[in-house]
Amino acid sequence: MSPHSQRLRQVLEQRAARVGVIGLGYVGLPLAVAFGKAGFSVLGVEVDRERVARLKAGESPVEDVGSDELATLVASGRLSMTTDAGALKDADAIIICVPTPLGKSREPDISYIVAAADAVAAILRPGQLVVLESTTYPGTTEEVLLPRFTALGLRVGEEFFLAFSPERIDPGNKRFDLRAIPKLVGGVTPACSELTRVLYGQIIDRVVPVSGPQTAEMVKLFENIFRSVNVALVNELAIMCRRLGLSVWEVIDAASTKPFGFMPFYPGPGIGGHCLPSDPHYLSWRTRLLGYEPKFIAFADEINRQMPAYVVQMVTDALNDKGRAVRGAKILALGVAYKAGVGDVRDSPAIEIIETLLARGAQVAYVDPHVPRLTVGGHRLMAVPWESANFASQDLVLILTNHPEFDWKRVAAEALLVVDTRNATGSFGPRPNIIRL
Repeated sequence: MSPHSQRLRQVLEQRAARVGVIGLGYVGLPLAVAFGKAGFSVLGVEVDRERVARLKAGESPVEDVGSDELATLVASGRLSMTTDAGALKDADAIIICVPTPLGKSREPDISYIVAAADAVAAILRPGQLVVLESTTYPGTTEEVLLPRFTALGLRVGEEFFLAFSPERIDPGNKRFDLRAIPKLVGGVTPACSELTRVLYGQIIDRVVPVSGPQTAEMVKLFENIFRSVNVALVNELAIMCRRLGLSVWEVIDAASTKPFGFMPFYPGPGIGGHCLPSDPHYLSWRTRLLGYEPKFIAFADEINRQMPAYVVQMVTDALNDKGRAVRGAKILALGVAYKAGVGDVRDSPAIEIIETLLARGAQVAYVDPHVPRLTVGGHRLMAVPWESANFASQDLVLILTNHPEFDWKRVAAEALLVVDTRNATGSFGPRPNIIRL
């Protein structure tokens, strides 16, 4: 064990280390808060000046972090924020949590990772641990970060330490918070893995080392591809069940009684958020470079991407059956976030659905307690408060996100016509005014 490794391990175990977090979004902010609450001195780096100002004022933009706990940490000095990555020169551990979107041709865009790696390389010194958490293709840690750091003349595993540890945050999930979700770590060397294990062991109940960064990078992609493929399967099953006159929800519930060999997934209006629409393409891109074309990923993407259009067709058919055209119809969408309990609209299928309905001449409004305003296809919409929503005056109520704040009994009782893409009204049984996906 090198002197740098010994010293770093000691300050980590004593929680005297200074922790830096690059990117204060849905992944980085909960991490920064968790380390701060554990007693570490934490510095968050964020390029968005407006967000930094809000954070310094104790205003949390992330559902998983309460403004009260954020304000307490900021006031105590345990957590500070800056736009200057150069301030990380004094950090003992630096965690990179930047976005990894797709480009216009659905190829990986790792420009944020590259920018963060360059910023770290500018201040890297002996005795620092750097961990990448951003989801990316296998090989990124050792092909993008490692060469930048070793070019400084520092030896990995002896003078500086580098690892990949995939984020597994599930926004809005109260059952599995950050501490309860096992953390994978894959270091470039055994010393890198061990120090990363010690780092996360201060805030997470179970840390699971794997053989290296590429394995950890692959595991994260596999987890999301597993979900994407299975969601596509049940989405296609929903389409087939509708043609057969069956309830896909009843089929899934019945199949779930089997105690082995089955895991329930549920259909919906499409996939959204930070992971499923983009992460599988990182692996597809990587393996294409090696001469292999992944098939399941492409098939799943094709099915999932057609679901918003399928929902629009369901709405069209439902209105037609009532002698009503989409053009001029008053439609109230319930929920625009990509999942229940959060305000994240990134790649939310609701956006595409509402945009298409607006383009076809429908009068669309929405209710979402987590999303106060929304711009769709050039239209600026303001959320209708739940209390003032008049369901009986709508030609159709479209359930897109099953937020826990919604009273489904009221919707089922008052709405003239409902298209339910989430089975939010499933407990009420068959009703003539409700059409379920």
